[in-house]
Amino acid sequence: MSAFLVISLIKAVIIFAVLMTTLAYLQWVERKVIAHIQVRPGPYRVGPHGLLQPLADVIKLVTKEDLMPSYVNKPLYLLAPFLAITMALLSISVIPFGPTIEVAGQRTWMQLTDLNIGVLFVLGVSSMGVYGIALAGWASNNKYALLGGLRSSAQMISYELPLSVALAAPLLVSNTLSLRELVVRQAGGILHWNVLGGGQIVSFLIFLTAAFAETNRVPFDLPEAENELVAGYHTEYSSMKFASFFMAEYANMITVSCMATLLFLGGWTAPWPARYGSNWVPTLIFVLAGLIALFHGINEPRKRDRLSLPVVGVVFLGTAALFQAPMLQEWIIPLFWFAAKVGAIVETPVPRGNAQPAGHGPCGGPGFVIWMSFFF
Repeated sequence: MSAFLVISLIKAVIIFAVLMTTLAYLQWVERKVIAHIQVRPGPYRVGPHGLLQPLADVIKLVTKEDLMPSYVNKPLYLLAPFLAITMALLSISVIPFGPTIEVAGQRTWMQLTDLNIGVLFVLGVSSMGVYGIALAGWASNNKYALLGGLRSSAQMISYELPLSVALAAPLLVSNTLSLRELVVRQAGGILHWNVLGGGQIVSFLIFLTAAFAETNRVPFDLPEAENELVAGYHTEYSSMKFASFFMAEYANMITVSCMATLLFLGGWTAPWPARYGSNWVPTLIFVLAGLIALFHGINEPRKRDRLSLPVVGVVFLGTAALFQAPMLQEWIIPLFWFAAKVGAIVETPVPRGNAQPAGHGPCGGPGFVIWMSFFF
């Protein structure tokens, strides 16, 4: 077996493992944030601070009885969740996470594969995910599920048009459909990014708005409508088939956040050149986070924080040291900037009415401050 195949298999396993872990903990973050908004602790019984709750949820869903109503259209009923999760995961295969690096003497991309029409591939594959939702509602042979499927698929199809139009501007500025080339042409700092240097801030905001609608997040979360439709298109699903729809929704959040980062925010490039100290930013962030965790661990308000917070502090300080290791800087610093931008978009809050707490972006969290820090 050639070195190229071995490296490709390793990259596929790493990307799949990291993505599945991220999907599980995005749910944990959302539950924690909503709980804190409502002055509740949220998940905290399984593991320190509830950190093992996603693992418990996976075990529960895998071992739960898989019911299938007798009146459903079985082939399409089974095809719908498979189609939804497959289309959601395929898009990640062309997302570049960093520059070209050297592994065991072989130069390789920090992505599974590079297509010269990567943007079109992501748009085409993500559009196919609508079929999974529409089929789930129709094949369930249930009025609630059918209405939920129609509402959700109609919303997703409707917002594909403004999302595609918003993509046209940065593509015309960069003159390429390759996601990797898009990032290369934005290198040089924040003033070269399409959102500012290319003058595409309006396209960026339209893209984000359409992306929230595509992923059925606040304030575009009407298709699920628990108070009207029980749970929408996945009313009749349980066990891992239900989890497949859940994973597809969160995977789509990651995909649209990655696309926004690559198209408008310079991908893995730093906001300013390394000669001005951008390589020290991740180290300083993790050192500060580690010291704060250690301080609260020493002055713990609760007994269970006496062990967990110092451990977190040591992990953060160790991570800070990794960012200054010369052999790792080639890939770990670009990966940090890419993950920071994607995370900031995923956690961008969306304002709601005065009588309600603020809703949040594709996931939910205080990421707007982080996002704005890239500009100020």
